[in-house]
Amino acid sequence: MSTAILTGQPVPGSSLEGDLRSLGFDVRTASGIAEAGTLLAGVPAGQRVAVVDARFVGHAHALRLGLTDPRFPLSAIPGAVTAQPTGRQALIRAMAREDSAADAGPAGATVLADSPTDRVVTALDAEGADVHRPELGSLVATVPGDPQARNEARQAVAAVDDEAVRLKSAVKARDGFFTTHFISPYSRYIARWCARRGLTPNQVTTASLITALIAAGCAATGTRGGFVAAGVLLLASFVLDCTDGQLARYSLQYSTLGAWLDATFDRAKEYAYYAGLALGAARGGDDVWALALGAMVLQTCRHVVDFSFNEANHDATANTSPTAALSDKLDSVGWTVWLRRMIVLPIGERWAMIAVLTAVTTPRITFYALLIGCAFAATYTTAGRVLRSLTRKAKRTDRAAQALADLADSGPLAQALTGPLKNPVRRLPGFTAPAVALLGGLAVVATALLTGFGGPWTIVAACGYALTSALAVARPLKGALDWLVPPFFRAAEYGTVLALAAKADVNGALPAAYGLVAAVAYHHYDTVYRIRGNAGASPRWLVRAIGGHEGRTLVVAVLAAVLTASQFTVALTVLAVAVALVVLVESIRFWASAGAPAVHDEGEPA
Repeated sequence: MSTAILTGQPVPGSSLEGDLRSLGFDVRTASGIAEAGTLLAGVPAGQRVAVVDARFVGHAHALRLGLTDPRFPLSAIPGAVTAQPTGRQALIRAMAREDSAADAGPAGATVLADSPTDRVVTALDAEGADVHRPELGSLVATVPGDPQARNEARQAVAAVDDEAVRLKSAVKARDGFFTTHFISPYSRYIARWCARRGLTPNQVTTASLITALIAAGCAATGTRGGFVAAGVLLLASFVLDCTDGQLARYSLQYSTLGAWLDATFDRAKEYAYYAGLALGAARGGDDVWALALGAMVLQTCRHVVDFSFNEANHDATANTSPTAALSDKLDSVGWTVWLRRMIVLPIGERWAMIAVLTAVTTPRITFYALLIGCAFAATYTTAGRVLRSLTRKAKRTDRAAQALADLADSGPLAQALTGPLKNPVRRLPGFTAPAVALLGGLAVVATALLTGFGGPWTIVAACGYALTSALAVARPLKGALDWLVPPFFRAAEYGTVLALAAKADVNGALPAAYGLVAAVAYHHYDTVYRIRGNAGASPRWLVRAIGGHEGRTLVVAVLAAVLTASQFTVALTVLAVAVALVVLVESIRFWASAGAPAVHDEGEPA
């Protein structure tokens, strides 16, 4: 239970107390800020507390947005302020200053002169506290100063349907064409239905995962009926996937567990479905495991491009370019917005394509279309980002450089080689990091692909890759194109595993490689969402335990050289299980802990 303290003289006929109770607040009244401070001291330390002007007039959803969002320690709207336990002391200090200053606000402040709660918020700002102020749009939240203003405010409240606003705001402001026009128009109502029956976003997320896994099982049957059912269920899973986020926004139910589920289940669903298609094709005598693994590698590398570019640039200074200006200009023309969102093949368009092709064609055709579409989208987005980076004069921060270093996932081998390389690297050109990362990756993948299975040359190339990997991260990744280093590393590691498994040419090698890449990819996605939540990257002991990207690449190369093809398959399976266990145990421990961030992802990667 949360506590709301109404300050000032109650207004006859006001629905404020009822609105607060409907939002889960235990309501108490105080004559002024001094008495409110006394009541605040008696509220248990682990509870959320809100201080609301008794004269407040506004929509219930405005109060919900301002006072119940769990992501922010301090939040305010006109006439109301709230603090979670972590922001309690800042609120207490601000109220004490307001009480001691009586009705005198800070010089030059623009506040409602007769609203003590707004003066408390001003005091919080003066202290430098990070007070979240939600966008209210057409919603009303005000403290009228006289009966006429109060009457006008009530009329403004009656003129706006806050339930309609709430439903509309449950949908992402920026989404793909298929999701916007074919899913969200009705999934928002499913979200409201779930909210009214007490269902949580996590339950809907789990239902989406189960539906997708059943779809993968249907695809694995290899029958036409199974493929049709798989396509229908995959679309149903996507509807639920949209619903869980809309439910979270509709009811403001954000949680650490929800962050973890949302961060991982989309990829788990898609990659499990790829595996189901591959199993179904195998039942019909067609081996498409290489295509399935290639699709997973390509899709994961696309995401790493998104993550790395965003982390490198989101807090950069002087972060403008002619290319970005042209992109903004194109976004001002309606039809180009939807065209550009469709050609990058975001999750809605991608899953719709996969579902339809599964139902009416074969797994091989489905994977060919997926690979071609994703390759085009990756080329388009990466080329645009390279052009932006080359034309920008942005200065990147230490935080961005650290984020890119964490995304690089360098292991103990690269770290050991980095020390001796730091001084020589300082004299090299700025494009050295992405250039050597690309060359080293191309060398090891090409060697694995073009030489016979079991030869020593792949080991040599993997050793060279470890050296170039160390060279790439030997200095802070602040160059214009240094955000390309992590995706180059991902492509090199995953591509080497794919090439060696394909060259082994025995049953089970490619499925084992698929499992290994899936386990490692999960680790990389987990790292991304930790960084997004400002919780730091995965712990160093975990990166050392699973070898880093260069260590795993070298281990796989050595296994291919010293083992037979059948033994190599077994070794890949064991390695996949070991990596998955270590990574999952640590990930579950972190995301289930009280200190994990309540990440809410508003921007679904492609």
